[in-house]
Amino acid sequence: MADIVRDIAVEALTHDQAAAELAALAKEMAAHDKAYYDRAEPTVDDAVYDGLRQRNAAIEHRFPELKRADSPSDKVGAAPSGRFPKIKHGAPMLSLGNAFDDGDVHDFVKTIRNFLKLDETEPIALTAEPKIDGLSANLRYEMGVLVSGTTRGDGQVGEDITANLRTVSDIPEKLAGSGWPEVIEVRGEVYMSHKDFAELNERQDAAGKPPFANPRNAAAGSVRQLDPGVTASRPLRYFAYGWGEQIGFDPGSQMEAIADFASWGFRTNDLMKRCETVEEVLSHYRDIAAGRADLGYDIDGVVYKIDRLDWQARLGAVSRSPRWAIAHKFPPEQAQTVLERIEVQVGRTGTLAPVAKLKPVTVGGVVVQNATLHNEDEIERLDAREGDAVIVQRAGDVIPQIVRVLKDQRAADSVPFAFPDHCPVCGAEAVRDASDGTVDVRRRCTGGMSCKAQVVEGLQHFVSRNAFDIDGLGEKQIAAFYDWELVKTPADIFRLEAQDKIAGNLKPLKAREGWGSQSVTKLFSAIDARRRIDFDRFMFGLGIRNIGLTTARVLGRHYGSIDLLVAALDEAKDKTSDAYQALTDIDGIGATAALFLIDFFTQEQSRAIVDDLLSQVTVNPMEAARSDTKVAGKTLVFTGSLEQMSRNEAKARAESLGAKVSGSISKKTDLVIAGPGAGSKLTKAQDLGVEVIDEAAWVQLLAEIEG
Repeated sequence: MADIVRDIAVEALTHDQAAAELAALAKEMAAHDKAYYDRAEPTVDDAVYDGLRQRNAAIEHRFPELKRADSPSDKVGAAPSGRFPKIKHGAPMLSLGNAFDDGDVHDFVKTIRNFLKLDETEPIALTAEPKIDGLSANLRYEMGVLVSGTTRGDGQVGEDITANLRTVSDIPEKLAGSGWPEVIEVRGEVYMSHKDFAELNERQDAAGKPPFANPRNAAAGSVRQLDPGVTASRPLRYFAYGWGEQIGFDPGSQMEAIADFASWGFRTNDLMKRCETVEEVLSHYRDIAAGRADLGYDIDGVVYKIDRLDWQARLGAVSRSPRWAIAHKFPPEQAQTVLERIEVQVGRTGTLAPVAKLKPVTVGGVVVQNATLHNEDEIERLDAREGDAVIVQRAGDVIPQIVRVLKDQRAADSVPFAFPDHCPVCGAEAVRDASDGTVDVRRRCTGGMSCKAQVVEGLQHFVSRNAFDIDGLGEKQIAAFYDWELVKTPADIFRLEAQDKIAGNLKPLKAREGWGSQSVTKLFSAIDARRRIDFDRFMFGLGIRNIGLTTARVLGRHYGSIDLLVAALDEAKDKTSDAYQALTDIDGIGATAALFLIDFFTQEQSRAIVDDLLSQVTVNPMEAARSDTKVAGKTLVFTGSLEQMSRNEAKARAESLGAKVSGSISKKTDLVIAGPGAGSKLTKAQDLGVEVIDEAAWVQLLAEIEG
């Protein structure tokens, strides 16, 4: 569904085109995640994948009401595969936002300046270093000794690959020198040089084994071997570039921190440079790009970071990226191929999504063979036909993108693609809604819960990595269980074992194709392990539109438990109620997300599914970001002008301390921070007897809490 609308700039997309594009991006990126993290066999390289994220984020920024429950913006990496034990990171491992041209870099610095309320004359120094194309690894040292090493995983939890990482010569078992922190998580990239990669493939060939596709695949596959001996036989290297949790580490700047790493025995990149201006940063970017071929290892861009660590702390992070860093990516590549056929798939919301099946083509070392086409209008606009020669681009803002159709090479008997008006799965009529006076660009199946595709897609989302993450229960198994009439709703998954043991069952699961006693036992154990689930995973698993993991966490921290949320949503049906006002005032929850939430939990069919599921599972209450501060758990409102920090920074720092930030004042408000021009909100706070402080008192409170 992506190729045609992806030819349209974000600012030119219609509302319906944007919705269809977000759906296509979510599905495509989920497939890339699975290939990249689970099999270490990426279908696109990092530059292309990051470009998908950038387009998705840009569309969500322009159309915030269209943000999906499965939005890639809420994900960092992918959940651990289950092949290795899991370890929770001391501090989240975030991904980087992207810049694709000089203008993006200027915008990045401008955003920093606005967030920190810096004067135009205030210099903003940045560090610039090559972005290594490898596998991120987190190394935890306690009193200078390596105690664990993990993959990025989903950003919160990674896989324990300590034994494998101990075999990498660039990773010290014990830090060199002295004066190390009590605890520090050193973060960096495991990679393979071009020379070592070539020699490894020579050995593979001599042993009659298939060669690796590229150095990144070889490094990622090597570090995730179950046998550390295999990893030890591979020529892996490691660059250190950052840190996570730390106790007793207090460098003055990013550059000083990296110098400390080097003194402790880590290899750091000698191309890292401190730049005083954007112009100097861009000049260094061009120098690195010009010498890229001679580096001896793969890079896909240059990373910029704010050098001042106190500014990094103030800037903090958004859902998946630090505000103080960005990756400036290298330009895209193009290739010609053939659009062999167009397949129409049905999503869990009933949308008919056309998918372009391409003759496989290598673009920049990665094989591209699928691209999503948005909808019938865009197919018609592009006039894309089966058999057409097309130019494919693995670009920063689309992935992959059909840049154009080569109509001069079109066969004489070519005919336009006929988009179906009935569901290709269940046969029900597929319509384009026009209830609001405009015709929906998406055609949807009207079969609802009687459509296998919609039900199966919903169940597959429920068991996906960022939702219930049930080992051994993937897309193929869910589809089979549905066909065997074993699973029709999420709760049925948790009744599988009981149903399987019913006396007189003529065909237990172990007797079915693809299953045996051992695999069945493992599956039932994996299901039982998810009978207690975290609030955010539960909410995400329900597949509610506009409710991704980040939004689910916001809801969890505001309401605490699923019972309190459901009760609040019941009250919020009345849009004049305090409950509705409180819901829409939550920072990060708008009117559109609130509408989807209320509709889902108050519709009889979906509510019955949730109640049935809650009879089988227990949802863990969501803890606040912090619970050990004076403002933790309290509801704060900022009103009027702030002079010492931007409104965005004030909200971010309050939330990082466990507070809830609201946009309006009610009897549930605990504290109001009022600046000049507070107006009616200040009056209301005084009438309700809510505590009010000025910005100076707020800054003093922050200083006391943050030390």
